[in-house]
Amino acid sequence: MARSIWKGPFVDGYLLKKAEAARSSARKEIIRIWSRRSTILPQFVGLTFGVYNGQKFIPVLVTENMVGHKFGEFSPTRTFRGHGADKKVRRA
Repeated sequence: MARSIWKGPFVDGYLLKKAEAARSSARKEIIRIWSRRSTILPQFVGLTFGVYNGQKFIPVLVTENMVGHKFGEFSPTRTFRGHGADKKVRRA
């Protein structure tokens, strides 16, 4: 279920501060974040975030198409190694 309109998008407070500091410094460095639940705002466009997936930080360059989505959508937590049935197909 989506978040109600009157509440607005959820973004951790420290994330806004880090993004603002990165914008003012004009350096292209990766902002390391753990908040996968935060919504991507228009202020984040053009910045690179390192989103933690439980093991490592995945670099995510934010574009205009990502606005409104969550950071966790762009940092997969599981590695797909294939289906067990694929081995039967290779033998034949």
